[in-house]
Amino acid sequence: MKDQKVLTKLEKLEKEILKIKKGSGFKLPKKPISLKGILKGVKITEKDIQRAKKSLFKEIKI
Repeated sequence: MKDQKVLTKLEKLEKEILKIKKGSGFKLPKKPISLKGILKGVKITEKDIQRAKKSLFKEIKI
């Protein structure tokens, strides 16, 4: 019985991951989130942000 519950949860997680990979289950926030104060002494440039987007969202057009 316990194995069935674990299997069901794993199947749900797999479906959610596939949705995210396809881009249908993932939405970017409308308002940008400020990183100010999170990384003290680190400067984040627009080029860094673009590189990170490209790396994270290879399959999704931004």
